[in-house]
Amino acid sequence: MGFLHLAFMGWLSFRADYLAPFITKLSEFCVLLFMIQSIDRFILGIGCFWIKLKKIKPEIDDQTYDIEDPSSFPMVLVQIPMCNEREVYQQSIGSACQLDWPKDRILIQVLDDSSDELLQMLIRNEVNSWKERGVNIIYRHRFLRTGYKAGNLHSAMCCDYVNNYEFVAILDADFQPNPDFLIQTVPHFKGKPDLGLVQARWSFVNKDENLLTRLQNINLCFHFEVEQQVNGHFLNFFGFNGTAGVWRIKALEDSGGWLERTTVEDMDIAIRAHLNGWKFIYLNDVKVLCELPESYEAYKKQQHRWHSGPMQLFRLCLPAILSSKISKWKKANLIFLFFLLRKLILPFYSFTLFCVILPLTMFIPEAELPIWVICYVPVTMSILNILPSPKSFPFLMPYLLFENTMSVTKFNAMVSGLFQLGSAYEWVVTKKTGRSSESDLLAFAERESKSFNEEKIQRRLSESGLEMLGKLKEQETPVVEIEKKKNRIYRKELALAFLLLTAATRSLLSAHGIHFYFLLFQGLSFLAVGLDLIGEQVN
Repeated sequence: MGFLHLAFMGWLSFRADYLAPFITKLSEFCVLLFMIQSIDRFILGIGCFWIKLKKIKPEIDDQTYDIEDPSSFPMVLVQIPMCNEREVYQQSIGSACQLDWPKDRILIQVLDDSSDELLQMLIRNEVNSWKERGVNIIYRHRFLRTGYKAGNLHSAMCCDYVNNYEFVAILDADFQPNPDFLIQTVPHFKGKPDLGLVQARWSFVNKDENLLTRLQNINLCFHFEVEQQVNGHFLNFFGFNGTAGVWRIKALEDSGGWLERTTVEDMDIAIRAHLNGWKFIYLNDVKVLCELPESYEAYKKQQHRWHSGPMQLFRLCLPAILSSKISKWKKANLIFLFFLLRKLILPFYSFTLFCVILPLTMFIPEAELPIWVICYVPVTMSILNILPSPKSFPFLMPYLLFENTMSVTKFNAMVSGLFQLGSAYEWVVTKKTGRSSESDLLAFAERESKSFNEEKIQRRLSESGLEMLGKLKEQETPVVEIEKKKNRIYRKELALAFLLLTAATRSLLSAHGIHFYFLLFQGLSFLAVGLDLIGEQVN
């Protein structure tokens, strides 16, 4: 007993003299970062409120293009990069082919990087069917598929005929623009020679599919409604979202074109264009339908790429930012706000403060966190984030808990990108389901008549032979057997769930009140994610 008592007293002394001061200093530093980031979000919210109050939005010159004179319309290139997008290639190609623009002033490039030869054939046949209906569309496939999406776009821009075009619209494979997409975006370039990009907003066809998609919708609504709109209006700069945007080709060329050096080629080209003096416009009223990842596995991989890439880019772009000719204010905005605060500090303090320090304080009471850090400020910031999607208010608490849960993935991605670890260069195409809205399905049914399908089959029969037709039927015939889906196990999330639930038990025994409830529900959130109980399971 004397030895145990001596050991316990030694632990108390070590805890009070060494651990508690270190945890206290670290928590104070994280709280400071938390408050700075909260102030940044609050200022963005005020900017959005001002835009709404004054009804500010980009306007188009009344005298843009003469409808009766197609030659007055500029030449527009539409690019659809895809890679093994079996579920969505038809709807994306169909939506692009129905864009309202003079046929002799538009060219659609289907940039197929698929590794499946049968899928290549299906996409090529889909392109040929639209070409026979008078659409100016071509199919491109690379034999050397290097550089992922950036390499695909760079290869397409090297074609000689691209010199005949003034603008390029980029639409990922799951994006379904309305027919008036070009009419609402391209005219903004007229009379603005320094305008390089017009970005539209994303709208989600499956935002109510499950809890995971609902929580993603909250985040992305804030991103588009607040971040993109405020930065676009006050700074004429924001990160290109990679799709649903129209670029002036000259801006791409002046900025060095598409580079394969990071996994965020969209942010890369936006930064370089900004450094070269090009301005951006964001259109919050122009929406393009797309899909949200429905499984946690797909969402996790997407978030890893979205948070490791900016850190890669920051390391590469910092010398160029410091030596550029833009104003000191714009340099400070890029370095401290765009990169450090919103890409590095956010995942760092969120993971460190709420997933590590808070549970440790249950065992080191000398470094206890105040209630306002645990409850009041996070809830206030969550309410601010959820304002752009008011229908999501019932999911306020799940959103707060899930954001802390995702901080593990985001922190790991941030570290791997900053220090060039192997996973930083991982690129996985986000899994799609091919969902369409009800209006899209009705429109598709009207477009596709039975006679057209019969003619299409006959053409394919004559061109490719009976063997190819048999393969097509095998691919197009729905599979009757139900594929078994399984839950995956995520060890990092389960380890943190164990830590948080253990700390919750310790908090309950110590009667800490609000700390217990936060640790309990946060631990259960990590447990649910670690057992893959959120979102759809994967095959």
